Amino acid sequence: MSDFTVHDIDSAPEKAKPLLENSKKSMGMVPSLHGVMAEAPELLEGYQTLHGLFTNTSLNASEQSVVWLSISVENECHYCVPAHTGIAHMTKVPEVITEALRNETELPDEKLEALRTFTLAVVRKRGNVSKEDLQAFHDAGYGQQQVLE
Repeated sequence: MSDFTVHDIDSAPEKAKPLLENSKKSMGMVPSLHGVMAEAPELLEGYQTLHGLFTNTSLNASEQSVVWLSISVENECHYCVPAHTGIAHMTKVPEVITEALRNETELPDEKLEALRTFTLAVVRKRGNVSKEDLQAFHDAGYGQQQVLE
């Protein structure tokens, strides 16, 4: 993203300033990704809105971290992995979980491992998961709501 301006609150377009203030208030800083998105305030607003909606799903903090970090590691996102690790720590997700996700080793909890496996199936198969993928996810204790979340 070196071709994009990383805005701070002062340099951002007027419509993005309150959004960056929200970022600073909730995270104690303005992440670079938010600073870049500030160039298109609607994008930043959408990103923050979707983030907020996801944190209000039926998935708990550990499960949300499994989803975020599994996708981030799979995509080799050098910004996202540390960012979502930080969020995991802020939400008290045990370090053993974040380290297993970052290192792509088996999770210590079978249900969380099933969530990681299913998340990766969704990413790798672009949403076209098999009946077996769905059955394994359901067998782990997840329902249709979590498939959609």
